[in-house]
Amino acid sequence: MPNHASSLPESLSAAQAPPSAYKRRSGSRYGVALLVVVLLGALFAWGAQWFAADAPRPVTARVRRGSVENHVTAVGALQAKESVDVGTQVSGQLRWLKVDVGDRVEKGELIAEIDPTVYEAAVRTDRANLNNLQAQLAQRRAELRLARIQLERNRRLVAERAVSQNDVDTLEASVSVAQAQVGAVTAQIHAARAELEGAEANLGYTKIYAPITGTVVSREVVQGGTVNAVQSAPTLITVSNLDVMTVWAQVAEADIHRVKANMPAYFTTLGMPDRRFEGQVRQVQPTPETDNDVVLYNVLIDVANPDGLLLPEMTVQVFFVLGAVQDVPVVALPALSADPKGGPDAYRAQVLLPDGTLEQRAVKLGLRSRQEAQVLDGLALGDQVVVGGLAERPTGGGRPPRMPPGVGGPRP
Repeated sequence: MPNHASSLPESLSAAQAPPSAYKRRSGSRYGVALLVVVLLGALFAWGAQWFAADAPRPVTARVRRGSVENHVTAVGALQAKESVDVGTQVSGQLRWLKVDVGDRVEKGELIAEIDPTVYEAAVRTDRANLNNLQAQLAQRRAELRLARIQLERNRRLVAERAVSQNDVDTLEASVSVAQAQVGAVTAQIHAARAELEGAEANLGYTKIYAPITGTVVSREVVQGGTVNAVQSAPTLITVSNLDVMTVWAQVAEADIHRVKANMPAYFTTLGMPDRRFEGQVRQVQPTPETDNDVVLYNVLIDVANPDGLLLPEMTVQVFFVLGAVQDVPVVALPALSADPKGGPDAYRAQVLLPDGTLEQRAVKLGLRSRQEAQVLDGLALGDQVVVGGLAERPTGGGRPPRMPPGVGGPRP
């Protein structure tokens, strides 16, 4: 058969071409266009992945379960609650002193003695003077009895005109004189007895006893030395009961109005920063102290010291507990901003949702510390709350993500 197709003239138009040839050329154009669209989509997805990998993400903090405590802090020092300076009321040579710093003494225990020689002599002298006066009193009383007897006899005789009235008057005067002498000697006896008691007391003061049960924390004299108690009572030793200690905390005037008697408090020491010692406020002293123009008030806290770990003059960090809650939802304060329309406990927070979007929420708070706050409403445990600014997310050394197969990158 003759080949009609080959006999067609070269100038034959597309409209005059056979239908099958037209369809082949049209399908090729559609395929190229589809390929361009796929390539553009792949490039767009790759670029979005690149920019998303380098895009900053929010810094977040998780809402967790924990405890919140609101407190006032202060610095203080430890002192024994009960401390006594043991001195002497008499002067003389310290014959012996049997205790030293660190020794424990019991109340009423003899701990020192001053030479009693002078005071024993004074007691003997005063006692002899008293005995002499008592003998004089006996004599005066006897003289008074004799004068009274003579007066009564002469009064009977004057009635019989055996004696004169002058004799009676003289005896009456003698009785009065005898009575006055008895009174004078009696007064002298009282004075002598008082002097004797004072001398005996001074003799007793030569023996020094522990006034309380406790520990000797200081010693000011040495055995054999001389003490002078003429103008003041010199201190020999200081005894402190270290079973109960008192914290003398200095609270600034800006915080003192929040500290009350009987409120709970605790403190730590420099040597034991991880151990809390619990106590209670005993007293807020009203008289302030000024240090470099800073007004401070002394607050006293008593604490038991059964193991003896706390010693006088230790420096402590004190926390006065204003309020505390435990096992509650807690959020970091930097993640919150005040809501002026919501009241004093109303705040707002940005929550990072699982799909990466941010959601604004109204939050109601309870007790707050300086770092965290109790969540009453608006946030749930596990919520990721935006804190502060934004942070760069690492992108694997700055390399772009792998190109999809067949789009400018290696094929699998």
